[in-house]
Amino acid sequence: MANKVNVSVFYLAWSAFSTVLNLFFMRNLYVGGDWNLSWSKKAAAEAEAVAAISCSGHGRAYLDGLVLHGKEPICDCNSCYGGPDCSLFLPACPANADGGDPYFLEPFWMQHATNSALVVAGWHRMGYSYSDHSPNISPELESHIRTLHSVVGNAITAGRYIVFGAGSTQLLNAAVNALSSDNSSTPARVVALFPYYPVYKMQTELFQSKNYTFEGDASLWENSTSNATMNFIEFVTSPNNPDGQLRKAVLHGHPNAKAIYDHAYYWPHFSPIPTPADEDVMTFTISKLTGHAGARFGWAIIKDEAVYERMTTYMALNTIGVSRDSQLRALKLIKVVLEDRAREIFEFGYEIMRDRWEKLSKTLSTSKRFSLQKLAPQYCSFSQKVRAPSPAYAWLKCEREEDRDCYSALEAAGITGREGGKFGAELDRYVRLSLIRSQDDFDLLLHRLSKMPKSQGKEEGAKPL
Repeated sequence: MANKVNVSVFYLAWSAFSTVLNLFFMRNLYVGGDWNLSWSKKAAAEAEAVAAISCSGHGRAYLDGLVLHGKEPICDCNSCYGGPDCSLFLPACPANADGGDPYFLEPFWMQHATNSALVVAGWHRMGYSYSDHSPNISPELESHIRTLHSVVGNAITAGRYIVFGAGSTQLLNAAVNALSSDNSSTPARVVALFPYYPVYKMQTELFQSKNYTFEGDASLWENSTSNATMNFIEFVTSPNNPDGQLRKAVLHGHPNAKAIYDHAYYWPHFSPIPTPADEDVMTFTISKLTGHAGARFGWAIIKDEAVYERMTTYMALNTIGVSRDSQLRALKLIKVVLEDRAREIFEFGYEIMRDRWEKLSKTLSTSKRFSLQKLAPQYCSFSQKVRAPSPAYAWLKCEREEDRDCYSALEAAGITGREGGKFGAELDRYVRLSLIRSQDDFDLLLHRLSKMPKSQGKEEGAKPL
């Protein structure tokens, strides 16, 4: 008994001594109202020096960029700009409206450089695990994600499980794997309503599992009398990529159908938030929340514990969880998002996306050659008012008979989009145009579209672009 008392006294004394020692070091670091930086000073100076490189406003320099003559990083230029400082415009370059890089939010993060900056010690999270309780998931980040959804009102997280992934892309197949059966005599049919995000088909076919196969358009199975005993896994993208429509499962109510709701774009800068999402399996990504697609961080919200366990096992065997550095950066970014109860970033993003949609719609309003998807204003519970459309993509249709290959028609005019055929069969008359890239990309897209012939039929004497 005496030994136990002595040990307790020792630990109490050591705890008190450690507290005093820490206060001593903190006092010496905090001088004159400012932190007296030591090991982080060089890293901070390097970051600020690179960030100060202007790249003529048409690019960005990065710490990990190529270096000129072993000294200064070379600018990474926006599409159609070149030269050492990105000041050279390349007029023959096609307008890039293909990729989904969300550079439209870059100005927001430049305005919030102080709060969003992150310096990481060389010994940060060197191990595989956070703790015995949560080996692959930062509890603090999980808590902030739950708070974020509560503030935005776009998903219910109470009583649900959360799984992290390298972007939502990694979670898509993890969810398919979790929802399929290992013991079924026939594989589950993976489906999605046209037009659908191409990765659903590409991933399912790439992994070639005996437990599931991709079977195309969900609507083909909606009223089939032969599907009563079949197992289905339906991808539901809401808002949809490419057309921005809010969707529900086509096979809802089928006894053997399960759904994966991809809510990558269910944030107030892209879509009104009528109600919180409350589905069994929902995926989200920081790529479209903050614009940091390169951070590769996403999460799934799961109702059923068995599905959660299967997804967790998949992630553990696949990558031993998400990079601890990615989780730290996601935490820092979400903390900034939550400032002012998330109003600033979503208002900032919404104003840009609404403005781009309005300008694009106006540019094409007099054209009989092209049409856009129909999107109506809708009430948003987050902003508590009716919001005008602000989609991430334009789903452009070529109306002329000779423009059956819409992608080639735009390509001839110096515009690169994404072929409609990638979003489902017989969609070659459509092209997805990205509206979330840099302002340079959008301005050039608008310019090239405005120069295209606008009539529905062939025009005599029309000059090639």
